Amino acid sequence: MIVVGLAGPAGSGKSAVARKLTRRAGVAWIDLDRVAWSTYEPAGPAFHALLARFGSDILAADGRVDRGALAAKAFGDPASKRDLERIVHPAVNAALAASIGEEERRGRQVLLVEGALLASVPDVDRDLFDVVLWLDASSLVRGARLRQDGRGHHAARNDELAPADDSVRIDADASLEEVAERVWSAIEERQRATPPR
Repeated sequence: MIVVGLAGPAGSGKSAVARKLTRRAGVAWIDLDRVAWSTYEPAGPAFHALLARFGSDILAADGRVDRGALAAKAFGDPASKRDLERIVHPAVNAALAASIGEEERRGRQVLLVEGALLASVPDVDRDLFDVVLWLDASSLVRGARLRQDGRGHHAARNDELAPADDSVRIDADASLEEVAERVWSAIEERQRATPPR
């Protein structure tokens, strides 16, 4: 199985491309945001550490972490943001490694892992990936896609992100069908060059 990271700012086409590619036999998709959110759950590995660091006022009425309240506290200053990353990223790496193992046991040939921060955050365990593809779309294209999806307020989200040097850049300014084909070509090229796990 080959593990492929799909990274890029909001509106670059990560989810749409992943949805298209999972129509192919043997391809599965993991949304890394959902993996991260699962670590916040009351039984999750980051829950108690988040409470200890940020206080019980990050909890919603149902006893779960309110992501908005957590974001308001954690992104207020660089030290708080770094504390959040130190708590959550190791838990996410462990959960992702377990998910990769599950998909491999299911006989998947390609596992797509979608996450905006994959190619730019140092705490992501890059050893889990055979390749990270960075979807490079202009702000104009990203804004149009986000407005079409009713998420225009995300247009500036992740604008500051830049890919790591070892990421493979994919021109994502084309139609999503074309971008999906470009991504698939990059995956096939990496499959030919990657020894089986």
